[in-house]
Amino acid sequence: MSEQLPDEADRRERRDLPVLWGLLALVATAVIVGGVLAVGAAVASKATGLAGSDASTADATGNETLYLPEPSETSTEPVPYITLSDVPEPAPPTSTFSDKPAEPETKITLVSGQTAVGAMEPIDLSGTYVGGDGAVLRVQQFQSGAWADFPVTVPVNGGSFSTYVQASALGENRFRVLDTDTGEASNEIRVTIS
Repeated sequence: MSEQLPDEADRRERRDLPVLWGLLALVATAVIVGGVLAVGAAVASKATGLAGSDASTADATGNETLYLPEPSETSTEPVPYITLSDVPEPAPPTSTFSDKPAEPETKITLVSGQTAVGAMEPIDLSGTYVGGDGAVLRVQQFQSGAWADFPVTVPVNGGSFSTYVQASALGENRFRVLDTDTGEASNEIRVTIS
């Protein structure tokens, strides 16, 4: 039974042959494709003039020259490149520009949303406080020749604040805000109440 029957050997040979034929076809295809690409590249380079004969290459490089001037000493004194007539140079302009921004008159700026309202109507107050983030501002009203505290406070968040007040005193009313810790006061605003 150790001998193989001719039929079994034939089957085994047939099973191995497709792999061998596949490899042979792959190699043949690679050789053919490589040859076609090489011939195509050679024809294309000749047609575009990229590949020339040795004689044409020698002619092209035979006419080229390179000129290097002889080095020479330079003077140590600066020489002006452009000379102008004897016109004196203008004086540099003086500037009042400063790198430091001007300090505002007050750090707290107050604005009103209204210039005239009826009695007990809301008056919108808002503004900015440079460097006053987290401060508490008290609204003040000018009464009888002096600033009096109004029963409204407003916190400063992100350098700005906003609130509203209601007043009943007829005529022109003046308001401002005051930092309760530092005593810094804003500009005053005027609202007419009718």
